[in-house]
Amino acid sequence: MGMQMGPGGGSAGGRRRRRRRAQPISEINVTPFVDVMLVLLIVFMVAAPLLTVGVPIDLPETRATALEGDTEPITISVRSDGTVFIQDTEIAMDEVVPKLEAIAQNGYDERIYVRGDQNSDYGTMMRLMGRINAAGFKRLGLVTLEEQDS
Repeated sequence: MGMQMGPGGGSAGGRRRRRRRAQPISEINVTPFVDVMLVLLIVFMVAAPLLTVGVPIDLPETRATALEGDTEPITISVRSDGTVFIQDTEIAMDEVVPKLEAIAQNGYDERIYVRGDQNSDYGTMMRLMGRINAAGFKRLGLVTLEEQDS
């Protein structure tokens, strides 16, 4: 009438279950890598527009449309006090043409953008552009901001 039980006391028949040891995971965890890459992407997206030209100039506004081009132009900036910069380097007015001839990769067909402060002297701007044009550079343009409707 009684039920007979095995030596283990359970229905497993005395067999003990063995636990497996945890095997090391052989996969690369890419989550930290993705996190770092996203942070770097955001940093570069914010910083890239600030790296264009480092000379602070108050540009005039106009309704002209932007010019299209496939190469980076040479940028010449004129501050309101008359100082001239090629890219970020200050340079004397007499040294502009020799410096342009030295750095122009496409020769006299190089695009040159002149950025003039809206308070800069008109005569200084025209003297600079006249020297550049007389040297043989024909692709010369003025940089302005797009006019805001008020």
